[in-house]
Amino acid sequence: MTTAGRRSKIGLSPGTVLYTGTKKDLPVTASLFSAERREFIELDIKNLQESLDKYQKPVWININGLHDIEVIKQVGEYFSLHSLVLEDIVSPHQRPKIEEYPSYMYIVVKMLNYRESTNTVLTEQVSIILGKDYVLSFQEEPGDVFDSVRNRLRSGKIIHRGMTYLAYALIDSIVDYYFLILEELSEDLEELEENLITDPQINDMHSIHNLKREVIYLRKSIWPLREIVKNLQQKSDLLDNEVNVYFRDVYDHIIQVMDHIETFREMLSSMLDIYLTSASNRMNEIMKVLTFIATIFIPLSFIVGVYGMNFKYMPELDWKWGYFAVWGCMIAVVSTMLWFFKKKKWI
Repeated sequence: MTTAGRRSKIGLSPGTVLYTGTKKDLPVTASLFSAERREFIELDIKNLQESLDKYQKPVWININGLHDIEVIKQVGEYFSLHSLVLEDIVSPHQRPKIEEYPSYMYIVVKMLNYRESTNTVLTEQVSIILGKDYVLSFQEEPGDVFDSVRNRLRSGKIIHRGMTYLAYALIDSIVDYYFLILEELSEDLEELEENLITDPQINDMHSIHNLKREVIYLRKSIWPLREIVKNLQQKSDLLDNEVNVYFRDVYDHIIQVMDHIETFREMLSSMLDIYLTSASNRMNEIMKVLTFIATIFIPLSFIVGVYGMNFKYMPELDWKWGYFAVWGCMIAVVSTMLWFFKKKKWI
């Protein structure tokens, strides 16, 4: 929620349907799956209620776009949704959660996408309403991970299993897509780790911090989903107990995702240590070279300094071979020091 969105809700009564997102320029569309025709049908937003009345036995209705409050209110009135639910639907920064009402369940999950160019995790809130004979879903913008569910609905593999199974299929598609994001994130982590070992750069430090922030954000978006799926395994008049075994499978997948995220957090922490160690080693190598050069020139500077003094009586200054003797002495000193350093394996 933006700062302007928060300010606009201050002082309003609970249940006020006010869009607080930023995607106000996207078109609002709606579609339903007709159980009789076994196909998805685009609905007329301007006459949404008439469009809903036209088709019998709608199994799944999907709304893309939340900024048109009138459309959301029409859907809420048609299915008798509580005003607090409508308020949460148009507030696209809710924490993943589940709420049970007398005739339906309200579920909030996060649909994720990974933008590799900027190493950022993009999230979109998906609100799911599970009723006895229908499922509603609300998204802020078009594009989702439900194509496999649509294909299974068209082939008739989901309809006879009931609404609980359909809600499971939607949640399972979202969770399965988490693994694709983890694979992409894992590839970036491996590439970053290799760069840290071979040639660490200052930009790698920024990449580590960015990835660490995204992993924390990823954990924050997925962690509450465990409780949601766990609650969906409880006994309720709205839930089909035969689907519990499938929700247990989703729960296991979420645990696997969380294990991967914890592994990524540990990897990023170790990468930070690797970077600091590599930077320290690099600095040590530079200081080693500088110290080596300075050590070589210390005795040379001493010799040159001695014969650069302006004393009148310095016997070597009048000696014919004095200049060559000084050069020979300096070369001998350097050669001896190089031999000593090499013997000690310092170079």
